[in-house]
Amino acid sequence: MSESVNVSINGHLAVVTLNRPDKANAVSLEMFDALGDAGEGLARDASIRAIVLQGAGANFCAGIDVSIFGQDEVVIDAKSLAPGGQSPANRFQRAAYVWRELPVPVICAITGVAYGAGLQIALGADLRYATADARLSIMEIKWGLIPDMGGTLALRELMHRDQAMKLAMTAAEFSGTEALELGLATGLDSDPLTTARSLAEIFKQRSPDAVAASKKLYRKSWSGSPGAALARETLYQARILSGANQRIAVRRQLGESVDFQKAARW
Repeated sequence: MSESVNVSINGHLAVVTLNRPDKANAVSLEMFDALGDAGEGLARDASIRAIVLQGAGANFCAGIDVSIFGQDEVVIDAKSLAPGGQSPANRFQRAAYVWRELPVPVICAITGVAYGAGLQIALGADLRYATADARLSIMEIKWGLIPDMGGTLALRELMHRDQAMKLAMTAAEFSGTEALELGLATGLDSDPLTTARSLAEIFKQRSPDAVAASKKLYRKSWSGSPGAALARETLYQARILSGANQRIAVRRQLGESVDFQKAARW
């Protein structure tokens, strides 16, 4: 694993840390790849039940490391922007999109700044908790770019299109409080990391099959036809009922001390 991203695992909980605090966790080319690799590695670990995403130091992420633009040896062309492997995401989108693909819930703790690429990485998480005075921005246009790390997928789910367009075309900064009003933050907290960890502990106490199915259900059924959503509910529930974890959940509710089995692949 690259030193730019740390992954620690303890008791079914993984904490992924963007680890360039001296650069406000700005995303280097190495970090782009390391974030995608971290997510894909966690996807292969069936013991993981929740993930917390954080930045080292005072900031979550200041966006792309602008020194990339000055490196003559770096060529970002059509080939480097093409999807790779089984994912629809390209090399740069993968750093944010991989968190959407994971079967377990991903909770992001935002302190300091979440600019540009940093905000898009945060938007890849399922839930985001921020301090009221955090500073966020869809900042790519300042560098003559568009947001291109999959953030539009989350924006269309969370906020009105005209508001998203305004933020993308102005690069306006907004606070954690304003992010909550816009729908981009799940909640505010003076210590979002503690909140994220506490919520992860709750998820760990639920059936991993039901948690994974819930994430996939809401990801896929939030838009689309009623018939498709109802059919998906039926299909997922049938899979859950055929597995041991649903029966274990009942036994736990009745006071038995028994742990869940590893989650089925969703």
